[in-house]
Amino acid sequence: MTDDAADGTRTDAAEAVERVRERSAELAPALGSTWTDDEPWRFLTDLTAIGSRMAGSEGERRAADLVADAFEDAGLADVRTEAFDLPAWERGSASLDVTVSGRDGEPTTRSFESLALPYSPAGSVSGELVDVGYGTPSEIDERDVAGRIAVASTTTPSGGRFVHRMEKFGYAIDSGAVGFVFVNHLDGQLPPTGSLTFGAEAEAVAVGVSKETGAWLREYAVGGEGTVSADSDAVAQVELSVEASTTPGESRNVVGTAGPDTDERVLLLAHYDAHDIAEGALDNGCGIATVATAAEILSDADLPIGVDVVAVGAEEVGLLGAEHLAERVALDRVKGVVNVDGAGRFRDLVALAHASTAAASVAEAVSTATRQPIEVDAQPHPFSDQWPFVRRGVPALQLHSDSGDRGRGWGHTHADTRDKVDDRNVREHAVLVALLVAEFAAPERDLPRLDRDELAAAFREADFETGMRAADLWPADWD
Repeated sequence: MTDDAADGTRTDAAEAVERVRERSAELAPALGSTWTDDEPWRFLTDLTAIGSRMAGSEGERRAADLVADAFEDAGLADVRTEAFDLPAWERGSASLDVTVSGRDGEPTTRSFESLALPYSPAGSVSGELVDVGYGTPSEIDERDVAGRIAVASTTTPSGGRFVHRMEKFGYAIDSGAVGFVFVNHLDGQLPPTGSLTFGAEAEAVAVGVSKETGAWLREYAVGGEGTVSADSDAVAQVELSVEASTTPGESRNVVGTAGPDTDERVLLLAHYDAHDIAEGALDNGCGIATVATAAEILSDADLPIGVDVVAVGAEEVGLLGAEHLAERVALDRVKGVVNVDGAGRFRDLVALAHASTAAASVAEAVSTATRQPIEVDAQPHPFSDQWPFVRRGVPALQLHSDSGDRGRGWGHTHADTRDKVDDRNVREHAVLVALLVAEFAAPERDLPRLDRDELAAAFREADFETGMRAADLWPADWD
């Protein structure tokens, strides 16, 4: 970068900070009201009281109605619900039985609690367990998984990027595994859930088990302490069964608008669906509560262009609501996307810029102007609702929050319940979200399109290509 270019960048950054400060002063009454508002807590209470909000379920439909009411109460215009079709997966029972020879040589069978992972097909497999550690491609390559049931952790080694469940499952099955067991890395007898694919039945049965169960399974795995000799007949044998169904269903997006009716738009997104095993308070009850609260601030703002606020359905089973939205809108009219998935959960906001330096600079300006810490991370990933837009070149921020721990924490387990929520985080993050969206909409703010080749290079540099190919997520036009 030349000295002149660097000076220009610094000038642009300083001007952006001043814009955010002026906007904060203009919106002071709305921002102050948000600080004392108890509506986010009431909304979150009603949402989590529904129970299951699984994609395509009656609970998800009731949640959409609740969100629509919240959008109208926030002052959004033209609030509407847009339905779309999806393969609706419904959980049945799952069983995991291990038969091992005792000291007397007699077989003993133990049964362990397990949860089918969404889009697991119904069926049964039997064979040996093989411990693939964290489930990274290199670890799977080091083990002989062919014809066996792979056992992988929900976490990944520190020092590298977090490897998603879909990548681990896809790579293990591509390598010849006949089943998959996903082991929580956190204490508490909490088997995890999570989709195996983006909106289609998977190729093999898969379940989640608790950390405590995983410790036993690793002992019983090939080469583990539970194998009594090198004789393969003495190795523990496992039967893994899943009852589940995938049938045609319907989900829906809820849309409302703030600001003027302009051709150019900013999209503000959050998913409102959740897995069926818990209340979905953190994932993503906090996120949709944050957006509904930010919407009320934006309704009071003098926005230069329109903002479409969208609660998307069916995120947890493959970003299906966001995909439907991306296919319907005129993307050349979308200036940028702000996706709230993970914000509102914990104290400090994290902004994932998905290879857009311009989007990153928006978060930096808001952080500086408000003196609120926002950690900015430019690394992209394909596992939230910004992905259908990012891969088509639209700049985006995904807003998360920092728990200080690696992984999902209570998310995707029975423990994702309302008592884990501090709604002060929701209210504070709603203020920051509103300011971020307003800065995205500013006429002075230039948000260049993402170059396809540069974006593909960014994903390769972040070591995503192998895992995304295994999960069938690598775009064909990136080759």
